Amino acid sequence: MLSLSNFANIGTEHIWLLSLLDFANIDTEHTWLQLDIAKQEEAWQLSRHHSNPIARYNAYLNRVCLSHLLNWVQEWLPEESGLRAQVFPSEQSLPSILEVVNGTAIKVGETRIVLVPTETIDIEELRVPQEWVDINSWAADYYILVQIDLDEDDDSSLRLCGFTTHLQLKNQGKYNQSDRTYSLPMEQLTEDFTLLFATLGVNWQKQVPQGVTLSSAEAQNLVQTLGDPSVYSPRLRLDVPFAQWAALLEHGGWRQRLYEQRQRLPEQWSVLEWLQTGISDFARELGWMLVSVRPNWSGAREANLTPALALPVLIRRLEIAGQQYLLQVSPIGSIEQRIWRFELRNATEGGKIPGGMKLRLLTEELQTFLNNEAVAATAVDQLCVEVKLEPGEGLVWEIEPIPENYTQEIWWF
Repeated sequence: MLSLSNFANIGTEHIWLLSLLDFANIDTEHTWLQLDIAKQEEAWQLSRHHSNPIARYNAYLNRVCLSHLLNWVQEWLPEESGLRAQVFPSEQSLPSILEVVNGTAIKVGETRIVLVPTETIDIEELRVPQEWVDINSWAADYYILVQIDLDEDDDSSLRLCGFTTHLQLKNQGKYNQSDRTYSLPMEQLTEDFTLLFATLGVNWQKQVPQGVTLSSAEAQNLVQTLGDPSVYSPRLRLDVPFAQWAALLEHGGWRQRLYEQRQRLPEQWSVLEWLQTGISDFARELGWMLVSVRPNWSGAREANLTPALALPVLIRRLEIAGQQYLLQVSPIGSIEQRIWRFELRNATEGGKIPGGMKLRLLTEELQTFLNNEAVAATAVDQLCVEVKLEPGEGLVWEIEPIPENYTQEIWWF
């Protein structure tokens, strides 16, 4: 169990919220929250888009937990800190995660907090899915056990039972091979949440080894195998090593394809199909639009390009570091020439791309290639990357700093 003595050797510069919070106002023991009916109904509607009843109910419990605790955490963040409690990795990632794993995560600055809900009445332990502990980019600093009581008389509530750290879970927890979880007895959890708020910013993660990299063929084979919706718990397929399963989940594009496959949906990220029949529902939900414009490629490779009166352009508005930007994707010349231009601009007329910002393209296996990146050395009007692709090739786009609600997408050309 954590106590202030655990922090004796941590420099005071790391405990940056300790003097900002009025601890007297926090219920430090058995924190209960009344559930809001509207939030419950919204969670239920959002949870309908899953492949089977178990996944739907799991998504419902997790969304109820997440929506209430996002507000609770935000209420205890001092306004002067400038911090926000945000869904991690993004709101758009939730369906593909909750289809196969229990738990959601909140990000406060660089600190990650995983919420693990349960309806168990007599709770004996916290059980955290291995994914939230051993996937490098998912591993959290804190893990909170949340008991949810869904009352038929609309008197539902949740209780924050206690929390632990990644360090404690790995050092003192028990690994359970049968369900791929780490467990810790209730008596070893910390119930005083003032300690959590007081130590936001402390890195409680042990070094998590880098996972394996899947080839495109391996990933597609796993998606085909585990995408059968009759497989209720693909994460427990012991014939699939955890390292491979983790690599599939950590890659947002492959995880999204697994989710779509389990919904029995056709390919959602074929750019050529978008241009012929309109963009897919998933792309539209993420904010992508398809428009036709007269090309004006300043600085583009125009030699031997077939002229066109108008070409289709895919556009998405992004928020990056509090500013609005536009990411545009369009063919150069005719579509048959397979030369594509990715361009980032400030959404404000006359606005600039600040120095240090990067626009990067990767293969579907997240590998770099020649001339795959544009970097703003100083403030510039635009960043652009042009690439010639073979039929069936896939690309993943990235921007630094990371846009709000970014999730990896594999675009197939």
